[in-house]
Amino acid sequence: MSEQVCVGAIAGAFGVRGEVRLKSFTADAAAIADYAPLMSEDGSRSFEVTVTRAIKNGLAARLTGISTKEEAEALKGLQLFVPRDRFPELEDDEFYYTDLVNLEVRDTGGTVLGRVKSVQNHGATDLLEIYGPGLKTTVLLPFTKQAVPTVDIAGGRIIVDPPEGLF
Repeated sequence: MSEQVCVGAIAGAFGVRGEVRLKSFTADAAAIADYAPLMSEDGSRSFEVTVTRAIKNGLAARLTGISTKEEAEALKGLQLFVPRDRFPELEDDEFYYTDLVNLEVRDTGGTVLGRVKSVQNHGATDLLEIYGPGLKTTVLLPFTKQAVPTVDIAGGRIIVDPPEGLF
């Protein structure tokens, strides 16, 4: 079985007719339905998804086999996965967040700074959260061409040119 990637999570029931509150982790939130069937992490449950509308902090959606509020509420907290090979190919200089996590981070001089813990976006730009043995706390580095000139996924590393004093 190929690597599984979490694309969403169920935040609880929405309404009384079996809809769920769905948090989507895809670039276009409603596109989560395009990856269906979505599965539980262990593969024991599988769902086709129909997004019914956007709601505050997510989507309202129908899942196959879920028809009551109680069934929907019982799924609260369930993370939804798809096989990695179901993702479309990307253009050059485009990356899936999941592919960046755990890559080694080096500066332009070759010094190891740490590893990517996560990729975050708080509105303005993507940020690489970097952790390492020499860091007291994680460092947030803007994921821009200027600060991150090279991403070598095959080589397992990222070359960065961080602003002065960041590390």
